[in-house]
Amino acid sequence: MTDTVTFVPAGREIPSCPTAIGDPPVVPRRPALSPSRAADFKQCPLLYRYRAIDRLAEPSTTAQVRGTVVHSALEHLFDLPAPLRTRETADELVDAAWDALCEKEPELRDLVPAEGVAGFLADAHRLIETYYRMEDPTAFDAQSCELRVEVDLADDVALRGFVDRIDVAPTGEIRVVDYKTGRAPGESFEARALFQMKFYALAILRLRGVVPHRLQLMYLADGQQLRYTPDRDELERFAGTLTAIWRAILDAGATGDFRPKRSSMCRFCDHKAFCPEFGGSIPDYPGWPTTPGEDTAADRVAL
Repeated sequence: MTDTVTFVPAGREIPSCPTAIGDPPVVPRRPALSPSRAADFKQCPLLYRYRAIDRLAEPSTTAQVRGTVVHSALEHLFDLPAPLRTRETADELVDAAWDALCEKEPELRDLVPAEGVAGFLADAHRLIETYYRMEDPTAFDAQSCELRVEVDLADDVALRGFVDRIDVAPTGEIRVVDYKTGRAPGESFEARALFQMKFYALAILRLRGVVPHRLQLMYLADGQQLRYTPDRDELERFAGTLTAIWRAILDAGATGDFRPKRSSMCRFCDHKAFCPEFGGSIPDYPGWPTTPGEDTAADRVAL
């Protein structure tokens, strides 16, 4: 079951609202900062504008869709009693997630045509196989899966995102787990991964008053793990970093001045046609949104 409520201190009960596989919660929202959008702004303010404000279309890739399918399977695996969380069950959940996603978005059948489905699912099953080599899901219970969190960092700074999994030990230590369906990053990308981990550590500190004992990224393509143990002082400094990023975004939002910043990451950008760094023209600024659209499934995977 997908949690669609704000993560709150232990001991309080809040009803959750289940949705279909892949469905984001449909609620009006004020502007807020997610790990992926914060990283976008640091990388290139114009990229942030195109993704968060203009919401320009970006073509889905088979890797993104496979990531959505595997995330859904692992989320729903922990809905089951521990003895039923077998590898065979997880494989069945992968197939079911693919069918449900195609029913919701029939155009995915064009991205993965009939003759390619078997190979696509085989790749997803290999990621599940790697997951089972990394941990045994029958040995513990997750407290929350695919949890939507939102927290006020300051008067005009709201943090928002989805956490793949939160585990709480019998002694109270909190572990935050995020699944990655790619390979472990090289040094140039590791900082982005640590940025995301600190983001969620700070959110949990604000919401529970407790520094998570461990944050853990599980890279299912190669079986590697990135572990991070934060401390309170470090997270408070990071809060200042996020506040500065958000206020820079608000300043740009007021004027529409989201400037491009060329880097090696430009080779992955889908918006070169609208970037002056590549001879394109920036579209008219649509204005700062008051209730931007919901995060997509791809956004959740990227978090």
